[in-house]
Amino acid sequence: MLEAQFASELPRIAAGLVGEGSECFGFDDEISRDHDWGPGFCLWLSEEDYAAFGARLQAAYQALPRSFAGFPPRSQSEQGDGRVGVFPVGAFYARFIGLNRAPETMREWRALPESYLATVTNGAVFRDGLGEFTAIREKLLAFYPEDLRIKKIVARAAIMAQSGQYNYVRCLRHNEPVAAQLALAEFIKTGISMIFLLNKRYTPYYKWCHRGLRSLPLLWETGGRFADLATETSGVRKAALIEEICADVIGELVRQGLTSGGSDFLLDLCPDMMARIRDPELRRLHIMAE
Repeated sequence: MLEAQFASELPRIAAGLVGEGSECFGFDDEISRDHDWGPGFCLWLSEEDYAAFGARLQAAYQALPRSFAGFPPRSQSEQGDGRVGVFPVGAFYARFIGLNRAPETMREWRALPESYLATVTNGAVFRDGLGEFTAIREKLLAFYPEDLRIKKIVARAAIMAQSGQYNYVRCLRHNEPVAAQLALAEFIKTGISMIFLLNKRYTPYYKWCHRGLRSLPLLWETGGRFADLATETSGVRKAALIEEICADVIGELVRQGLTSGGSDFLLDLCPDMMARIRDPELRRLHIMAE
């Protein structure tokens, strides 16, 4: 379609599949196909090109066969509308991060929800002659400024210590099973986020964050401990798994030079990590902020 109908414009068109949907993360399976799934892709244009031929390109996209390679037409819910098709580059990014460009200040970076950053940097870009879409993508994929990454790691360490290493067992001793489960859930959520931060990858939407651990180069094997933690019935064994996960994390914190270690309780390591932050505003934040 592009070569036949848009030969002269083709060098200016970026194409790929990025955004919402399990298929953009590579996590889709048979169960995923019940909603907002099917053949489709994204085409991105500069603002000027979108004004010049965006409507014509969208019409050509909509005229493509709805079935492809044996897959049925894309099913689409009201909430899943607008995931594929033709987009101005800036508007596509602004939909997820509120900016038509990469963040430029610490304040802008801090305002961005991490799951949205994961969404807008997933998938693949098949071609980008102008490079406008890819330029923003590469700045986002370069990850948070290092001071902000460290501050987030400090916050995760503090919450992992509070929820898992300290409060989970205390809740069991108080005979508060609901509070214990909430503490465990907080530990799992925060622990997974910690591992993504150590990998310099954005944590995706909660449904996919544990699945995403399998593709990480660092501490991917710790994902198995989280799975055991979620299915184990013994409180004693769960407490042991919490300590094993924290030991994995501490080992990587030391390896990355973020702390000199010296304790198996994550909270004890937080002041050492905070001292490595140069940005004065971030250093003044509460230890659990971010």
